[in-house]
Amino acid sequence: MRIAQIAPLMESVPPKLYGGTERIVSYLTEELVKLGHDVTLFASADSVTSAKLVSCVPSALRLNPKVCDVVPYYMLMLDRVRRQSHQFDILHFHLDYLHFPLFRDVSSRVLTTLHGRQDLHDCKPIYVGFDEMRLISISNSQRIPIANANFAATIYHGLPGTDLKPTLRPRGDYLAFLGRIAPEKGPEIAIQIARSAGIPLKMAAKIDRADEQYFRERVAPLLDQPGIEFIGEINENQKAEFLGQASGLLFPIDWPEPFGLVMIEAMACGTPVLAFNRGSVSEIVEDGKTGLVVQSKEEAIKRLPHLLALDRGKIRHEFERRFSAQRMARDHVRLYRGLLKGERKGILQNAFQNDAGENVQHNELTSAIQLPELTVPLGVNCSGA
Repeated sequence: MRIAQIAPLMESVPPKLYGGTERIVSYLTEELVKLGHDVTLFASADSVTSAKLVSCVPSALRLNPKVCDVVPYYMLMLDRVRRQSHQFDILHFHLDYLHFPLFRDVSSRVLTTLHGRQDLHDCKPIYVGFDEMRLISISNSQRIPIANANFAATIYHGLPGTDLKPTLRPRGDYLAFLGRIAPEKGPEIAIQIARSAGIPLKMAAKIDRADEQYFRERVAPLLDQPGIEFIGEINENQKAEFLGQASGLLFPIDWPEPFGLVMIEAMACGTPVLAFNRGSVSEIVEDGKTGLVVQSKEEAIKRLPHLLALDRGKIRHEFERRFSAQRMARDHVRLYRGLLKGERKGILQNAFQNDAGENVQHNELTSAIQLPELTVPLGVNCSGA
């Protein structure tokens, strides 16, 4: 298949530092190439890929201090994708709904993965107004606020098993907090859990401009306490060591997390996850097997010894079974093929209906033409979990 992957421009693909969406786009793109598909990646010029790269900006927008407004760059990218859209069987967007107006008329070849939260009031009208645009959710919980949207499938994220190798006997003797400093990510709660348990906490996290005041006023004063170490933003190479040597990952979120990539990154290292039961958490973490799913800080502190006793080898096994990049790519390929089958069937039906010179019943037409089997019915969970 000829597949276009259209990535956000905020980070390179893969990102040099933080950037979960761009990382997933990279993993998916590389696996599709390995499967023999003709893949084109629309992304920033500093992206690295084995697919064909169409550079849409010179470098990732987040790391360019001269960029104040990202919208013009996205408009230019979407225009480029539109002008080349006839070259592709599938157009797979990772931009939420920004492209909907420009690609409505070719919606039969368009899929959109929703990477963000969907519980905000302003999300609902767009999916009603563009109900022909097929969506991929990254967890079933992500669908709940927009349950009537046109979902084609739920496909869980996946990671290459070679990037994050298991550490069965960690030496770090610390808990890890990894991600972004923001109130909804729970950095203050993570510190309180670690302090109550008497276990050191290492925090590797980026600070967005919007959260700088929160960090200064609420988080920074807590970093002087014994056993609390703030490392800052780390790259992919540092992540393997950081997560692998940790005794456990703290994920005390307070928002409807759409997926939570860091949870499966920890699992890939064999590191158990202690997560608050919000959003997708109960879908990703198997309580008592790959981590613990708790309701509160008090429960987290009480159950922490159990977390540290979980079998890291079994955690890695569950990662390989449920969250590999290969599984993610295969799920997408099945969905792509199902979409193309539906498009070809629609074209044939339209041709039949418009041909006044032919007096053939619909069932005769379709039975005479062999269409590929629909391997992923629209609306199913493709996660394999």
